[in-house]
Amino acid sequence: MNIQARKLNLIEEFLRISDESIIEKLESFIRIEKKKQYDRELKPMSLNDFHEMIDQAKQDKANGRVISHEELKKRIKSWK
Repeated sequence: MNIQARKLNLIEEFLRISDESIIEKLESFIRIEKKKQYDRELKPMSLNDFHEMIDQAKQDKANGRVISHEELKKRIKSWK
């Protein structure tokens, strides 16, 4: 059985659950597993990469490639 078929079976089984405590346990399990996966994939930045990012940010500011916090908030409001 491929993963898509397994997902569909799992969804069907989930829809049959009427016990809220089981749903809470499943939600908790999913949150924990997603965090574990995120933590496994998280790679620390090297000091050199960090300095390169700082240098790039300084160049962006010097060349006017930045916007203010207020301008960003205005733009975000227009996305809605």
